[in-house]
Amino acid sequence: MAPQLCQSLGKPLIVLLCFLACGSQSMYLDFFGSSSRCMRIPKSMALCYDIGYSEMRIPNLLEHETMAEAIQQSSSWLPLLARECHPDARIFLCSLFAPICFDRYIFPCRSLCEAVRSSCAPIMACYGYPWPEILKCDKFPEDHGMCISTITNDTGSTRRTVPRASCRDCELEEGSTSKEILDTFCHNDFVAKVRITKKNITSANLYDFDLDSKLEILKHGSLPKTDVLPRLQQWLDLDATCVQNIMRGTRTGVYVICAEVQEGKVVVNNAYAWQKKNKNLHFAVRKWKNHKCRP
Repeated sequence: MAPQLCQSLGKPLIVLLCFLACGSQSMYLDFFGSSSRCMRIPKSMALCYDIGYSEMRIPNLLEHETMAEAIQQSSSWLPLLARECHPDARIFLCSLFAPICFDRYIFPCRSLCEAVRSSCAPIMACYGYPWPEILKCDKFPEDHGMCISTITNDTGSTRRTVPRASCRDCELEEGSTSKEILDTFCHNDFVAKVRITKKNITSANLYDFDLDSKLEILKHGSLPKTDVLPRLQQWLDLDATCVQNIMRGTRTGVYVICAEVQEGKVVVNNAYAWQKKNKNLHFAVRKWKNHKCRP
């Protein structure tokens, strides 16, 4: 790709890749020789469609010889992306499944692979899948000016940079009776009614969440009341999967969250949507002040 074309592209990811490809000659010159070709990324390749560039090289860096093979193999990674295990996971995977169509292949840096593996491998392990050999990180180049490095900074000052998604699904519950809900309140360390709002989508297609500071603390257990809000904010920051499932596609919602503290971190065990139709929940909250939990 010519330098002047690089200068005409505006998206940050494209600018980064253009800089890599146009900067200097490297060891990544036409990895597969003259047999490689450029092809448009089809909509059916959901993993990488609309990622910021429109054409990819075939064979790709995982040696898929046809577009059909690349589409089929890439689709198996969509459930992992849905778990939001790392904000750079899509960039890392697409650098391999759908390498951008420059005149040379640009590999992901080893540090990018290691960052994604660190966050995503534990989630894969939840479902019995090991980190695959084809993505072994030591096969990728060490960081330098000619590979794709991490975009998200794990230690930066941004409040929420790298979510630590959990294995928990955290699905909303209905509560068949008010007694069942009251028992749930009793079995948790703290219970709070909170208002959660999704902020804008980030460049990595992840949501960030805001917690309204005017929460209603129903139970705080051994925690000081002043600790409940910071604990819940930590949960929003670190467990994107759980929060996303509870939100169920809505942008703002009020929820009753029941949780415990394990090793200093919040683990949400139960969540209820605060809606008029959920009469059992409303009754349980009203009754809670005078409710006595059984030992």
